[in-house]
Order: sequence, then C-alpha cells, then structure tokens
Amino acid sequence: MDKKDRKRLAILDVLSASERPLGSCRITDTLTAKGVEISERTVRLYLKELDGLGLTDNLGRRGRRITEQGIREADSSRVLERIGFLSGKIDTMAYRMDFNPETGSGSVVVNLSLVHLSEITKERRRLISKVFSKGYAMGKLMTLFEPGETFAGSTVPSDMVGIATVCSITLNGVLLQHGVPTHSRFGGLLEMAEGHPTRFTELINYDGTSIDPLEIFIRGGMADYVGAVTSGNGRIGASFREYPAASIDTVRTTAAQLEDLGLGSLMCLGNPGQSLYGIPVGPQRAGAVIIGGLNPMSIFEETGLRVHSRALCGLVDFGRLFHYSEFREQLAAVTA
Repeated sequence: MDKKDRKRLAILDVLSASERPLGSCRITDTLTAKGVEISERTVRLYLKELDGLGLTDNLGRRGRRITEQGIREADSSRVLERIGFLSGKIDTMAYRMDFNPETGSGSVVVNLSLVHLSEITKERRRLISKVFSKGYAMGKLMTLFEPGETFAGSTVPSDMVGIATVCSITLNGVLLQHGVPTHSRFGGLLEMAEGHPTRFTELINYDGTSIDPLEIFIRGGMADYVGAVTSGNGRIGASFREYPAASIDTVRTTAAQLEDLGLGSLMCLGNPGQSLYGIPVGPQRAGAVIIGGLNPMSIFEETGLRVHSRALCGLVDFGRLFHYSEFREQLAAVTA
C-alpha cells in the first residue's frame, strides 16, 4: 500500500470511528495527533476523491461522513495489515480487563451479537439455555444491550437487542494478573459423541487470522450445538491454549475460582508435555481446552437466522451480568 493509499485509509478510519460528521480541520487535527503528517489542504483533496468514489458523503458545513461502501473499503484495505491481528487483540484485551475474582468486581471481556427482537423465540431461548446448562458456554452469565444503546462503538438498532456473552479470553486476563502468561494457539471445532469430546475436527491458528475462528465456524454452518444439546452428538467451539508447566496449580485454582463465580470455561487441563485430543504439547508446557464464549449464539444460525456477532467486542462491568436463566425476564425489561 503506497503513501497516498495509506493516508486515504487513515481518513476513512477517522470518519469510521466518529459518531458524527467531521470537517477537514477536525480530521487533520485527529490525524496529526496520531502522528500522520498531512495538511488540511491535502485532506480536502483526498475527501473530494473519496466523495467521487462513493466512500464518503459531503454534508456541506456539517462535514463528511463515511458511507457503508467506505466502511467496507476500509475493512478490505486493512486485511493484509491485520494478519495476526487477532492474536494481538487477544493479548490486548486480556491486559486491559481488571476483573478481580476475590472481590467479584471489575471488567470482563464479552462478545456481542445483534438480534431482531421478533426472532428471539421461545424455542431459541430454550436451546440457548441448553447450551449454557450443558457447560458449552463461558460459564453461566450474559447481559443485554437495549435498542439505541452504544457499546464498543456500535449502536444497537431500534428493532434489535444486543446479546453479550462472556468471552473465554477473560480467563487469560485473570491468569495474567497472577503472572501466568497464556499462549492462545488456535480456535477449533470439538466433536462431541454421546456428550463426550473426542477430537478437533477443524482448526484455525490465531496468528494467521483477522477474524475469530468461532465466528467463521458459526457463520459457515459448521457447528452443531443443537445436536450437542439434544442427542449429545455434535460440534462445539473451543480453543486450545498452553501455559508454562510450572503454573498448572495456579491455572487449576484460578479456573475453579471463576467456575464458582459463573465464569467457568476450562474443559480440561493436561499434564506437562501431554497431548490433548491429538494436539501435541511441548515438555515445558501444559495444554488446555477452553470452551468458546460465543457458542450460545450459534443457535440462531442453526435455526435459520443470520446474526451479526463480534467476538472480543469490548469490556463490560461484571456487575451488569446476569444468570442465563433470567434471559426472558431481562429481555422483557430492556424492551418494555
């Protein structure tokens, strides 16, 4: 990407991050603060080009706003730059969260799914509850964002509700506070037979993707939670992580603490050098299989409804979470 393309992309990024139209002066100030050397005159020239390409709208004195086409163009242009971005985002989110299991306070990492209110049927709520009760989610907690509410840069449309599930990266964050580094290797689909995990059938390395693997599997119709919660035979999302061998006791104790608080996600923890479900582990490390936090939202896709979901969407205060059994009552409260 040449210098001109990078500066056009930087302008689109500034407009994409703003909830209101921006003028050339404001865009220039923002870019300068980020270390981008550019004059206001140059910004105006680029904006005219972007208008002509349909990537921005000229609203006169109000300034410019990015179009849907502009948002898609910005996302597409960043693909090569984002390779390996997910693994970096995992580390960043784990570092930023401050949840303290001892006090039950602080922020945890959540995923966000936007769903039309009319599509949250009784049967879908029942199946979602089954995913939680079977232990195929990150603990037992979730929360909702009401229509019009803004979270992590996204505003919930008036006819939709935001369903947030706890992301399993929360475990990484708590372990980091105890001095235990986590090597998140990959996300995959774990095959279940009669209620027991047998093997990973699909794997995507976190260092080679800009999209969360579970988003890909769910959107691609590759998961089977309906089968997993009804017959015991299906495919659920899980990740494979490694820890220093000397930290096994700390990992096990911390995971148990989170389990008691409704944030359990550790499916199994191996011994030093022990392979798990066919995945080799080095002698100085211990492998672990962690349940995917986005798992309950697969029910919508599996029952014929396309849902926009974002893993590692942002941080939310632990006190805002509620038990999945309260889903119907909480849904009625935010939509009243």
